[in-house]
Amino acid sequence: MQAWEEEVHSGRLYCCRGAEFQAAQNVTMELLWEFNQTRPSEQARRKALLQAYFAEAGEDLYIEPPFHGAWGKNTHWGRNCYANSNVTFVDDGEIFIGDNCLLAPNVVITATGHALDPELRKRYIQFSMPVVLEENVWIGANATVLPGVRIGKNSVIGAGSVVTRDVPPDSLAAGNPCRVLRPIDARDRERYFRGRTVSPGEYDALLDVYTLESTNE
Repeated sequence: MQAWEEEVHSGRLYCCRGAEFQAAQNVTMELLWEFNQTRPSEQARRKALLQAYFAEAGEDLYIEPPFHGAWGKNTHWGRNCYANSNVTFVDDGEIFIGDNCLLAPNVVITATGHALDPELRKRYIQFSMPVVLEENVWIGANATVLPGVRIGKNSVIGAGSVVTRDVPPDSLAAGNPCRVLRPIDARDRERYFRGRTVSPGEYDALLDVYTLESTNE
């Protein structure tokens, strides 16, 4: 790791305008541009470009173009993840996405922020803190996740939320700022949308028919 990279990942303030910083970022931006120009029929090429662009691209990762990112090489994806169109990652700092995560359209995850002080800001001084989505997290459309946040496994973030603090596992959270509304529990096996219900038999049948293996084919 080069000295400027150590500075970025230190959690301290740094400037993002250095020549080495810009040259390294240009390399990754070329890969991202190529990915966003691919045709829907070029699935093998998309997969290869994502593997080259990200630090880790887990098995069965699917991203709907266009995808916007600062670096790529600081983002780690688990397996069986899906990102819908127009997702943006500001990954100067590291972003970790666990297995089976879903990102709806226009989600923004930023591991980087700028200094509030105006003199520092106009000199492009910023900081980076890791963002972690544990396994099986769903982020609703137009939600924003800010630096340093960890979202616990199985949690759901409502559309349009701004997540400024950690969210515990098995939680439904929403709002600006995002707050936990209630736990995700047994009631969610019975009701899925505005009072619509799922019988125990139907629930079991859905699990049997749509196995994780079949949905990844």
